[in-house]
Amino acid sequence: MKIKSIEAVRVKKRLQKNPIRARRPSWNKSSKRAMPVNIYPEFSRLPGDMPGGGLENVWVKATAEDGTWGLGQCAFGEPTAAFVNTVIAPILVGKNCFAIEHLNDLMSRVSQRFGISGTASTAMAGVDLALWDLKGKIYGLPVYSLLGGPVRESITCYATGDDIDWAKELGFTKFKITNPAHYRESDAGIREVVDHVAKAREDVGYNRDLMINPVMSFNVEFALRLLEELRPYNLRWFEEPLVPTDTNGLAQIRQAAPWVAIATGEDHHGRHAFLDLVEKRAADILQPDICWGGGITETMKVHAIGEAAGIATIPHGGANTPFGQHFAMAATESPIAEYWLGSDPGVPLVETVQIPGTPIPVNGKVRPSDEPGFGIQFELDDITNWEEGTNK
Repeated sequence: MKIKSIEAVRVKKRLQKNPIRARRPSWNKSSKRAMPVNIYPEFSRLPGDMPGGGLENVWVKATAEDGTWGLGQCAFGEPTAAFVNTVIAPILVGKNCFAIEHLNDLMSRVSQRFGISGTASTAMAGVDLALWDLKGKIYGLPVYSLLGGPVRESITCYATGDDIDWAKELGFTKFKITNPAHYRESDAGIREVVDHVAKAREDVGYNRDLMINPVMSFNVEFALRLLEELRPYNLRWFEEPLVPTDTNGLAQIRQAAPWVAIATGEDHHGRHAFLDLVEKRAADILQPDICWGGGITETMKVHAIGEAAGIATIPHGGANTPFGQHFAMAATESPIAEYWLGSDPGVPLVETVQIPGTPIPVNGKVRPSDEPGFGIQFELDDITNWEEGTNK
């Protein structure tokens, strides 16, 4: 079966008919959160006001010659959509839609000159996911079955966010919190982070997993000083403390602070970036983003690298999308999955689903859809052409 077309598209967002009122606004509207650029005071630390957040998600539609179509999602707006339409699509149209390994290699090779770890990798992700969805629909099987079948009955999730009371009420038993400080804030920043972690540890108890995510906002010196102060709080892991290019720094932190696991990867794109992390023993947990870093095919390659080194692969935001759920269902060394809990407390999770057909966690566990492909429930009428805005 040959590929008839590949194109970047938009899909209509579905609004809830009778939304339940929230008890209060989510942490995502009020918690101060450090990111690399807001080290400069003119940029906000409130999530909704941060720079760089205005690029919309990109969907990719892959259509086979018999008219069957699949959808994949990636990110970062127009630059990614243009890369899909002008660089990737022309070399894949007419190829065997089932030969995903070959198609992955073609995308990788045509992207080398553009820089495989940036926009190219994100565009590859959307195309790859659309091809897996298409393949599942043609065979009438869920993607996790095509990946080798289930390796667990259900997926255990941890909740990311600062609304710990709401996460506990929903049945989560593992938690990851945000980071409010930058390394330039020195002692005051360390005290602010310690106070934040201490409160969270008190809220979740001492028999539950607790993690923190600095999101590239530390340097080695600050991270090591902070970890000494955080040692009594028994963190399960310390996530992405440094910018992704500083793999030597990550290795230094890991060696100097063996009492806490180092997790990273959402901003490392592709197998070669993760091979570098593993070879340098710079991380204990690999966290690729499936929609930014090449798709399911590339994430399975990262998983194989980690598995060979005895390192778990736990994708960024994996439980929020059908893509991450299907990966976690089929990947042996992916013991838990992240559920980013950024919606308002009191609003049932079913009302917050962005991709229709995506199951939600119940008591901290989720199982992916058994429908063909990823089980995404968009209809053809929901899909519009990226450039022209006309229904396809």
